[in-house]
Amino acid sequence: MASKRDYYEVLEITKTATVEEIKKAYKKKAIQYHPDKNPGDPTAEDKFKEAAEAYEVLSDDQKRAKYDRYGHDAPGGFGGHSSGGFSMDDIFSQFGDIFGGGFGGFGGFGGGGGRRVNRGSDLRVKVKLSLKEIATGVEKKIKVKKYVSCQHCSGTGAENGTAYTSCSTCNGSGTQTRVVDTMLGRMQTQTTCSACNGEGKTITKKCPHCSGEGIIRDEEVITLNIPAGVAEGMQLSMSGKGNAPRHGGVNGDLLILVEEEPHPELFRDDNDVVYNLLLSVTTAAIGGSVEIPTIDGKAKVKIEPGTQPGKVLRLKNKGLPSVHRYGTGDLLINISVYIPEKLSDSEKQTLTGLENSPNFQPSPSVKEKIFSHFRKMFD
Repeated sequence: MASKRDYYEVLEITKTATVEEIKKAYKKKAIQYHPDKNPGDPTAEDKFKEAAEAYEVLSDDQKRAKYDRYGHDAPGGFGGHSSGGFSMDDIFSQFGDIFGGGFGGFGGFGGGGGRRVNRGSDLRVKVKLSLKEIATGVEKKIKVKKYVSCQHCSGTGAENGTAYTSCSTCNGSGTQTRVVDTMLGRMQTQTTCSACNGEGKTITKKCPHCSGEGIIRDEEVITLNIPAGVAEGMQLSMSGKGNAPRHGGVNGDLLILVEEEPHPELFRDDNDVVYNLLLSVTTAAIGGSVEIPTIDGKAKVKIEPGTQPGKVLRLKNKGLPSVHRYGTGDLLINISVYIPEKLSDSEKQTLTGLENSPNFQPSPSVKEKIFSHFRKMFD
């Protein structure tokens, strides 16, 4: 979840590049970092996805104009996969036409034009965060049990990584071509080879460490960099940190589901944080100073004389930041007034003596203000 590189820099083009130049630059990068040419290299896989993301934005006139104006922080993002990360399947299905058909091997290298690229499954984890962690962003280390590539056979499943041969059924292409007679004439279809499951090769001697699977069960400590402003239910993604696939290919992704730990005194309303302040009758009437909790500590708040129940005080920028960097919420202090449930005889006499005082009777303007408040609540 590191900061993204400039899309023009990724494709090594200028900001005046034409559509054809963008397409040509992307094709060059995709071939350079294709998984078939860089087996077991997660860095190459990341650059392969990065190039696809850059191409998705810069090849679209509207997205490109938005990117040129705002950069990666454009309001509302760019839609599509550029906002949430590409998977290998996304790239193959979306941009395969750029390479004239079989995207899997670019017409020859790495096992044939249609050879399927294995992809490991995604992993999902839940991460609990406090309000303070959400406010500042946080780095967390988690231990994940997952399938990793077998070191002894480099993930091929074959002993020493070499005990395999080209599939005799598909001649290493990973696909089988069939011609079918239909009412519209003869039609040619291409399907995944059933003998090698699209891998283009068969193992002659299995690796004894992984039993020919190419993967083993292991643990990995992964560092999560959670950005500030995330919310309950939000899902983040780390490319290539999921399970490794059988017999080599590209790893799945790690999907991180955010859970918020409830705060004992504050609750969240979008990017604002709300605190219910319960005042005594005397403090509400004559005013004073009270201490309230905030996300990162305490703060003193001045109570004006005659403060009414339902009034909301606002501490600017004491809430949570927007995950899209559009500003920071406020701390809203909702005023409630505690009415004693039991009084001593002397307390009753004191209040009775004040009952007939004009200051202890609501004026018409106060009544109208209270009624207006309730109307808004039920509109």
